[in-house]
Amino acid sequence: MKKKSKSLVGLGRRFFDEQVSLLQQGKTDELIDRHYDPNAVLISTANVVRGQEALKLHFRAYVTMLAKIEVLSLDAFSETDEGILLEATLRTALGIAKVYDAFVLKDGKVTHHFTGVR
Repeated sequence: MKKKSKSLVGLGRRFFDEQVSLLQQGKTDELIDRHYDPNAVLISTANVVRGQEALKLHFRAYVTMLAKIEVLSLDAFSETDEGILLEATLRTALGIAKVYDAFVLKDGKVTHHFTGVR
């Protein structure tokens, strides 16, 4: 098993905290510019979104649909310098949901984001 890089331990949690903060503030374009590679792909059971411009459109619509995002709990979290895996419970205008996200990282930017919700 590969050990965490000492210089990157904790960066995944800061990444998550910033991701949530930017979503809560509706700063989706900034989120994509900061966190996602130009060729990043978001993959869910509902659709596949490719590239920063398409991701910006997707996240704008996502934040509008949810209206508010409150993290009730971070139920599971694991990170390496190549990725982040998490489960969280959120409250949105649509109700309470359990979310699952996996981020594949290269040079600190998301190349692949796998997401699901229950």
